[in-house]
Amino acid sequence: MTTAVVVIARGATLPAAALPILRSSTAVYAASDVDPGVFGVPALGDTQERDLVLIAGSRREAKAAALIRSGARVIEAPVPPLVEAAEVMDRLRSPGGCPWDAVQTHESLRQYLVEETYELLDAIEEGDRAALREELGDVLLQVLFHARVAVEDAADPFGIDEVASDLVAKLVGRHPHVFADAPRVETVSDQNLKWEELKQAEKSRQSIVDGVALGQPAVALAGKLGQRSGRAGIPLDLFPDGAEAAAQLFRVAATARRAGIDPEGELRAVAKRFARDIRDAEQAARDAGLEPTTLEADGWRKFWPTS
Repeated sequence: MTTAVVVIARGATLPAAALPILRSSTAVYAASDVDPGVFGVPALGDTQERDLVLIAGSRREAKAAALIRSGARVIEAPVPPLVEAAEVMDRLRSPGGCPWDAVQTHESLRQYLVEETYELLDAIEEGDRAALREELGDVLLQVLFHARVAVEDAADPFGIDEVASDLVAKLVGRHPHVFADAPRVETVSDQNLKWEELKQAEKSRQSIVDGVALGQPAVALAGKLGQRSGRAGIPLDLFPDGAEAAAQLFRVAATARRAGIDPEGELRAVAKRFARDIRDAEQAARDAGLEPTTLEADGWRKFWPTS
């Protein structure tokens, strides 16, 4: 049984519990996965000392792993779960990790981002707290996955730290009334207006529709364009006209959003209620000894739920 101690460093940071041992030991070395100069200690080399302290970046480093297997004490700071999630993603994507994860690209992952986002939306609409917690994790996985793919790009690499740093800068910059000395914003409507002004200046937008995601679902897109055009004072009579269904749908969705209604959410709620009614009618038919696929119009009316 060895009396060695393995200290796991995170970058240039050592766990506080290790400091007394490091100060009292005369045999402190750096493992191969840390820079000896950062900690002012020699590299481990081929020393035969048993009563040593080894500073390593990971339990998986060869010498650290060998010491741990022989019974060395390990001192490491608790890893925040968010950091651990990023590290797990790194491991899955690295050589020796998961073959499926290793070959994914931004393009191949697109479908999963869309699917997970809609599953999260469904959990919110259903008020399912357990599902909400799980689906938030699945969406977070997509963020971590895309950031890990991005860091491997030879021409323009960036990772999760850069993504988070940009987000912090954006949130601070767009809330000068919170993080700087700008006049306070008292109402939500004033905040929305200020937010749009800051985005317009920040991104040097030339049009009120710059930044509108044209790939979003059509009803949501129509609603967003209705909202943006309303802020700019574009009158309703300039909306697409005509009797065809598409033009009518656009006018309904855009007008609803101007009135503060989320047309995508409201339409989805109606659609989900309709789906539940179908299931209830089918079950009622089965309870009556009928196969739902044999029902005609009057049969559906007979078994359709009344409330």
